[in-house]
Amino acid sequence: MSLLPTFALDKITAQSGGYTEPVEYEVNLETGQLTGRKVKGKEAVRMWIWLCLHTERFRHPIYSWNYGTELEQYIGQTLTQEFLETDCQASVEEALMINPYINEIRDFQVTIEENKLLISFTAVTKFGEVEVETKV
Repeated sequence: MSLLPTFALDKITAQSGGYTEPVEYEVNLETGQLTGRKVKGKEAVRMWIWLCLHTERFRHPIYSWNYGTELEQYIGQTLTQEFLETDCQASVEEALMINPYINEIRDFQVTIEENKLLISFTAVTKFGEVEVETKV
């Protein structure tokens, strides 16, 4: 008999994929307000991506320094389209690839519209492809 308590733990197997399904609070993508609902799987990853893109890195002490993007630096700057796409894509990929459910970012495009960045791409996740188009 052991002096330490024992617990029956559910084992994660290769058959189950080795990960749990993500759960996030839903955000109205037009207003940025929480709806109060919880979403799972692919929609949860979409919510995580949206929030990550709209969180400026190093600004909010509640978040890890690994979370968020550094996109505000491009607003109001005179940049070539090639530089903007290359640098923004690197920044977005660095921010999003920390999520274990995201495998790849592809078809990345960015333009400046009305003092905001219009970003669109496809995120390949463990739950399928997520099309993202947002103004940051």
